[in-house]
Amino acid sequence: MLPLPALLALTTTVFLGCLTEVLPAGLLLGMSEDLGVSPSATGQLVTVYAITTALTAIPLTGATLRVPRKRLLLALIFGFLATNLVIAVSSSYPLVLATRVISGALTGVMWSLVAGYAMRLAPPGLTGRALAVAMSGTPIGFALGVPAGTALGEFADWRWAFAAMALISVPLLAWVSAVIPAVPPESSRPTQPLAASRLPGMRPVLATVALFSLGHNVAYTYIGPVLAGLDAAPMPGAALLVFGCATVGGLVAVGSALDSRPRAVLVSCAAVTAAAILLLGISDGVHGLVLAAAGLWGLGFGGAPTAFQAVTALLAGPTADAAQSLTIAAWNGAVAGGALVGGLLLPLGTSSLPWCAAVLILVPLLFSRRVVLSVPVDRCRSRR
Repeated sequence: MLPLPALLALTTTVFLGCLTEVLPAGLLLGMSEDLGVSPSATGQLVTVYAITTALTAIPLTGATLRVPRKRLLLALIFGFLATNLVIAVSSSYPLVLATRVISGALTGVMWSLVAGYAMRLAPPGLTGRALAVAMSGTPIGFALGVPAGTALGEFADWRWAFAAMALISVPLLAWVSAVIPAVPPESSRPTQPLAASRLPGMRPVLATVALFSLGHNVAYTYIGPVLAGLDAAPMPGAALLVFGCATVGGLVAVGSALDSRPRAVLVSCAAVTAAAILLLGISDGVHGLVLAAAGLWGLGFGGAPTAFQAVTALLAGPTADAAQSLTIAAWNGAVAGGALVGGLLLPLGTSSLPWCAAVLILVPLLFSRRVVLSVPVDRCRSRR
């Protein structure tokens, strides 16, 4: 049986981290006006966050491998409390930007830590499901947290949305302290992240992560212009809502199959996501097809990050925490890269974005067989 109280505490931590990262996108205009900067400058609060996570995940994870896991988790949650509170009360854009850099660094360590923690808490044969439960905070954040935070910002003030995230951290600290068991850090001489990259099969997995995230973000970042080019300009809100809800279903599907067929899960996530983006590209703005594409896209995308982290842990075994930082760096670096590539393609016409995105996502299928999956998923539990 899964240790649900502990896993749900990790779910809430992931939810908080996801919401902290993406919420400024939903509060763009209010923050811009209040901080006295342009909307594009406010948008950089998300971009800088992702870049910081990508750049710091590997070194900071390596530096904290010897810290007891529970103590590190509590420190990260307290860090989210402090940074969100600073943003909630600050009227200085440079201070807000600097605080977002700190939050991004915290998130890089958090993603690496939570994935390994969830799998170490799970009984044999259920590590994939445990990881899916813990990582469900991400689709819940997209489907419910961002719309709720945006609505709070519009109804009251954008500062209240950040204050609410700080307030969530207070009971979360008590919850984690009460229900999550302590687990030891890595051994006295832990494997560093760059050494983990040389494990058999790891580099194909990292390439798959990077290209999947790159392709997804080429299309997702510019979903508004893409839909406008398809004569479906009023559709972004409905499409994103369908996408967000479908990600929950995708995560459930991945969690049920991950322990027994991890390679098939990876291939399915990529194939379904690419097919959905292509369907969007040829939908000709037909509302039913646009919503169907958004739902299929969410279904394929929803479980992908969890699958990538599970396979990384499978390959890394006792060095899973270090290896997770590589996955996080590859994913978040591609978030920024996708926005850049999409921006470069946009002047060529919005119709090119879905095709480029689908090709990038499908390329890793050419070398999926090089991903070595001969070691049982539960090998990661040997770190106990």
